[in-house]
Amino acid sequence: MHATFPLLQHTTFPAIDRRRLDILQVNLGYKCNQTCLHCHVNAGPTRKEMMQRETVDLVLRFLRAAGIGTLDVTGGAPELNEHFRYLVSEARALDVHVIDRCNLTVLELPGQEDTAAFLAAQRVEVTASLPCYLEDNVNRQRGDGVFQSSIRMLRKLNELGYARPGSGLVLNLVYNPQGPTLPPGQARLEQDYKKFLGEQHGIRFDRLFTLANMPIQRFGSTLVSKGQFGPYMRLLKDSHRDENLETVMCRSLLSVDWQGAVYDCDFNQMLHLPLRFGGRSRVNLAELIGQDLEGNPIVVAEHCFGCTAGQGSSCGGALG
Repeated sequence: MHATFPLLQHTTFPAIDRRRLDILQVNLGYKCNQTCLHCHVNAGPTRKEMMQRETVDLVLRFLRAAGIGTLDVTGGAPELNEHFRYLVSEARALDVHVIDRCNLTVLELPGQEDTAAFLAAQRVEVTASLPCYLEDNVNRQRGDGVFQSSIRMLRKLNELGYARPGSGLVLNLVYNPQGPTLPPGQARLEQDYKKFLGEQHGIRFDRLFTLANMPIQRFGSTLVSKGQFGPYMRLLKDSHRDENLETVMCRSLLSVDWQGAVYDCDFNQMLHLPLRFGGRSRVNLAELIGQDLEGNPIVVAEHCFGCTAGQGSSCGGALG
C-alpha cells in the first residue's frame, strides 16, 4: 500500500482551533467483515487491533467527568468488539446519546442476530453505510452480495421501529462517491435515495449524509496507483470554502483510538497525527480528564481540504 502522509504533511490549510467539546468519537477497533475500496481506516477481517475493557472503562470515566452529550462509536465494525454492548449500555445509563456507525452486513453475522434489537432497546441512533441506492455500484465498492444484505438489515431495522415517525429511533444512511469526485448536493440526493429505496425496497430512513472520500489509507493508495492523487488534491483545494471552517467536526469532536490515544479527528487518527496538548505530542484520554480543550490548536494537513471542499463534509454529512 502506498503511504500518502508524505504527500499531505506540507500544507496550506488554514490554522483552526477547538471550541466546546460536544462529541466523543471512539474507534473500538479496525476489524471489519468488509474490505471497502473507499475505507479510510483500511479496516478488514484480518485486522487485530481491538479496544480492551480497561480502555472502554476509561472512555466511560471520561464521559462522566466531561459531561459530553454524544458518544459516536465507530470502527472497523464496532459491533465486533466484545465490549461493544457493555460500552453502549453503560453510556446510555449515563443518559449519553449513542451513535453506532454500522455497515449493516455485520448484523447478519453469526452471533450478531440480536444486535439490531439491542440497538433499538438502547435507543441507539444508527448511521449506516450505503454508498449508493443501486445494487451494482454498492457491490463494486463493497463486495458481492453487500447490497442485498444491507437491504435485509435495513428492513429489519425498520421492523424494529427505526425511522418510524414518532418512534425516536433514528436511522441515517451514508453516501460516498465511487471515485475521486466530490459528493453531489446532499438534499437532492437524499430525495433520490428515499424515492428509490422506498418504491423499490420498502425502506425508510431519516437523513442521508454525504461524505467526501479522504485521500488516505486504502482510497489514497488507490489514487496514487492510478495517478489520480494529484488531480484529486487539486479538486479538493480548488473547491475549498472558508465558511466551512466554522463547522468542521474537529472543532467540537474528539477522536479516541483503540488504545486510548487522542486525535482531533478520525482521519488524523489514521495518519497517526495525534492531538497536541500541554506540550505533549501524544496524549492519552486519561490525561484529558478535567482538562479544557477549548482554544487548543487543531493539527492540520492537506487532507483537511476534504472536509472544507464544496458543500463540506463531516461525520454528520454536508456542512453547508
